[in-house]
Amino acid sequence: MTIKEYIPTYVGTVTKYVFIDSPNITPQTLAIRAYEISEGLMVKETCFGLQITGEPEQVKKLIVELRKVDSAHILVKDRGFPPVDPRRSRANLGGARPGYYGHEFECGLLKFVSHGLEELDKKKPKPVPQMSKKKLDQGKLPLNRLIEIISNEEA
Repeated sequence: MTIKEYIPTYVGTVTKYVFIDSPNITPQTLAIRAYEISEGLMVKETCFGLQITGEPEQVKKLIVELRKVDSAHILVKDRGFPPVDPRRSRANLGGARPGYYGHEFECGLLKFVSHGLEELDKKKPKPVPQMSKKKLDQGKLPLNRLIEIISNEEA
């Protein structure tokens, strides 16, 4: 039996999954926005959000724009295999794609990630107080006392 050589369909592209867990936006709404600004990228609406395929820089640029809509509730991950890849396509394997069950599990965790991102946005970093030289030296062993201890140890 001869193994058929794999020839990729979309050479030089990446595919990203955009998961949406937002009370304010649906996959359909985000898909419409993506179609408006996608500039030739392959955008597919899914039950969990979007699938975007194209040149890496263009995909990144689109995702940055889409996340502005609701950054804490729009999350992104890489797709392991390109679309219509015969090694993983359900057209060849039958039934749900094996990764679908992973998405289903991950979607259950999105609310926790989103909550964490919202909490981070609420907390502003506190400025680090600047200490004077005198305050920094407070509580330290004076140099002359250190020299005295060292000289006593040598004797």
